[in-house]
Amino acid sequence: MTDLTTLLEVGGPVAALGGGAAYARARHPGLYWSTVGLPLSTARLIGSYGSVMEACGLTVTPSRLRVLAVKATSRREVRPVPPRRGIIRPTTTGLRLRLRLAPGQEPADVAASAERLRHAWGVHAVYVTTVKPGLVDLRLVGFDVLNRVRMPRKTRAEFLRVQVALREDATPFLRDYRTVPHQLTLGATLSGKSMYLRHLVAGLARQPVALVGIDCKRGVELAPFAARLSALATNPEQAAELLPALIKEMEERYDLIKARQGVAPGTPDEEITSDIWGLPESERPVPVVLFVDEVAELFLVATKKDEERRDEMVTQLIRLAQLGRAAGIYLEVCGQRFGAELGKGATMLRAQLTGRVCHRVNDEASAKMALGDIAPEAVFAACAIAPERPGLAVAGDTSGGWSRIRTPYLSLGDAAEICHDSAHLVPDLPALKRFQPDVPVRPVGTASPVVKPRPVTD
Repeated sequence: MTDLTTLLEVGGPVAALGGGAAYARARHPGLYWSTVGLPLSTARLIGSYGSVMEACGLTVTPSRLRVLAVKATSRREVRPVPPRRGIIRPTTTGLRLRLRLAPGQEPADVAASAERLRHAWGVHAVYVTTVKPGLVDLRLVGFDVLNRVRMPRKTRAEFLRVQVALREDATPFLRDYRTVPHQLTLGATLSGKSMYLRHLVAGLARQPVALVGIDCKRGVELAPFAARLSALATNPEQAAELLPALIKEMEERYDLIKARQGVAPGTPDEEITSDIWGLPESERPVPVVLFVDEVAELFLVATKKDEERRDEMVTQLIRLAQLGRAAGIYLEVCGQRFGAELGKGATMLRAQLTGRVCHRVNDEASAKMALGDIAPEAVFAACAIAPERPGLAVAGDTSGGWSRIRTPYLSLGDAAEICHDSAHLVPDLPALKRFQPDVPVRPVGTASPVVKPRPVTD
C-alpha cells in the first residue's frame, strides 16, 4: 500500500506534467516553446556549441599565437576555433544568435550547415542572414509558425507599406510599394489569394491613397470594398474605359513633373525631381494602387472586335507597369492562371511585375510563369503546397530571394467594415469620378429605449 501511494504521489504529477506538455505542444506550440522548448534548446546550444560547430565543419585551425598561449598557460589540447558566439536572445518564437566568423569562413558555409544545426539544437528551423562582412545572424525558430499564424503585435505603420503575411522565419512579410511597385499574385480557387488581396485592401484603406479596382468576376471580390474605392470596373467593357483614364492621369502627372524640372538655373539640386516623391507635399498627387483581379479575363477574346479591345487593354496595362511608378501608380495583378498562351503581351507584362507571390496553383506552368524566371528552386516549393493549408504561398522578387509566407484569416465583413470606416479618405480624382462605384446606404436601425415605457392609468 505504501509503494502504491508513493507511486501515485510521484507518478501522478509527472504524468500530468507530461500530458500537459504534450497537449501544449500540439495545441499551443507558442506556450510550449516558452515554457519547455526554450530552456531545453538554450541548454543544448550552450553545452554543445563547440562540438556541433566542429562536426559541421565550421571551425578553423587556431593561429600560432593562440597555440603558444594555450601551451604556455595549460596542458589542454589545442582545439579548432569555432565562430565567436554573441549573446543568445530569446523570442516568442525562437532564439536569435549573432556569430562572428573566423578568418577564412563565409556566410555560405553557415547556411549550408543550417539543417544540421537544426537537428543538433532541437529546433524547427534555422535561418542565416548576413549583417555585414564577418557577421551573420542565426534565427532559430522553435515551432512551425505557419501552422497557426499569429502576426507580431508591435507594428510600425508606414506609408505605402502593408503587413499582409508571416514568413516562415517568424518575421512579418511587408508589401512595400515604394520598393516593389508592381506585383503578380497567383493562386487557384480556395488557395488564399483572395485573403491576401483582402489584407492588402484593408491595410491600404487606412492610408491616404486612391484604390482602383478591375474585377472581371462581376465585382464579387472588390465590390464589398466599394466605399473606399475611387473607381471600379466589373467587366472587360468597363475596364476598357477605365484604363485609358488611368493613362491620362499618368500623363498629366508626368507633365507636372516636367514642369517642376523646368526650373531656374539657380534652383538647388534637391528640388529637381524625376518622380512625384520629389515634388513639394502641397503639389504631390495622391498615389494610386490598381488591383486587377482575374487578369486572364482581360486576355480572353471571342470575336475579332474583342481581340482589338484586348490588345488595347494589354498595351495600356504594360504602359502603366513601365511608366506608372514615377507617377505614383502601382499595380497589383492577381489571377488563377497566367501563362504565355494567354496571348500577346502576357510575358511582357510579367517582366514588369517585380514582386511575385504564388499560392497553390493547378498546374506547374503557372508556378513557372510566376517564379521560374527569378528563382527556379522556388517553383518546386510552390508546387508542393497542400490544399489543406490555404493562405500558404511562396513570395519572391527579381533579386532571386524567396520565402514561404502565410496570410492570417480576415473575414470579408471585417475588411468591408474597415473600408466603410475609411470612406472619408477617398481622394478627389476628377479623371476617375465617373468610375466611382455606388455605395449602398446602410439601413439605420431603430434605437430601443433604455427604460421601458409604462402605460398611464387613470
